[in-house]
Amino acid sequence: MTLSSPTAQPPSRAEPAGADATGARVPAVVRAVAVMDLLARERQPLSMARVAHQLALPKSSVHGLCNTLLSAGYLRRASDGAMQIGPAVMALAEAFIASTSVASEFDRLWQQGHAPEETLILSVLNGAEVIYVAVRHGSRPLGLAFHVGMRLPAHLSATGKSLLAHQPPGRLAALLPAEPLPRLTARGPETRAALEAELADCRAQGYSVDDEGIREGVVALAAPIFDASGQAVAAVGVCLNKAVLGAGQMDRQKQVVQEAARTLSRRLGARPAEA
Repeated sequence: MTLSSPTAQPPSRAEPAGADATGARVPAVVRAVAVMDLLARERQPLSMARVAHQLALPKSSVHGLCNTLLSAGYLRRASDGAMQIGPAVMALAEAFIASTSVASEFDRLWQQGHAPEETLILSVLNGAEVIYVAVRHGSRPLGLAFHVGMRLPAHLSATGKSLLAHQPPGRLAALLPAEPLPRLTARGPETRAALEAELADCRAQGYSVDDEGIREGVVALAAPIFDASGQAVAAVGVCLNKAVLGAGQMDRQKQVVQEAARTLSRRLGARPAEA
């Protein structure tokens, strides 16, 4: 299974703000967006001269753009007169967040495509557990039924580990104060030290693994989904029947969940480095 259907693709930067109904780009709008993008990336005030230099634009053009954006509240002046992002962008961010749901975006990934070969799930963290908020059942039999609202221990599930790996320092001890950690099978971490080692691997490689920690014979892979603030707000996972895993299938499904997580992160407004 791939995410190559039209609904699985993130909005293309080849169609930026500034394209009209015919697809033609409006140069002034494209330049204004470039100014905003630059200041957002730099995360610090920039003089108009530096903006002009970095974007290879005429200084007169940058002055006009910045003054217009200043008057609309999308830019503001720092104490030295340099440009930085203004408060009006918050209304846009709030409107974007209000109109975006990670569960609905997950469903959209396969609306116009075929059912996935394997079962895919979307989870959010709730205390020491994950809650399944969306499920896309695959065409292969799994022997484990997932449903919306299902709860599982976060430290055992692949999606839970992806989310725990990006929690603030000290959060793990608060969520899992007692040892040994509970198990559902003979597999899975029994101590926070063992779990922390797994979470470190998850952060390093960009995905997590549940090797029969939830159910014997079932392996799961998952990747975190980030929002516009850089928070890991959900995780997408794929569940596999270990007995029938073919050569290369783990690598292929790892790519599926990572691509799905990147797509969903972009749709939630995550910066490219996080998505």
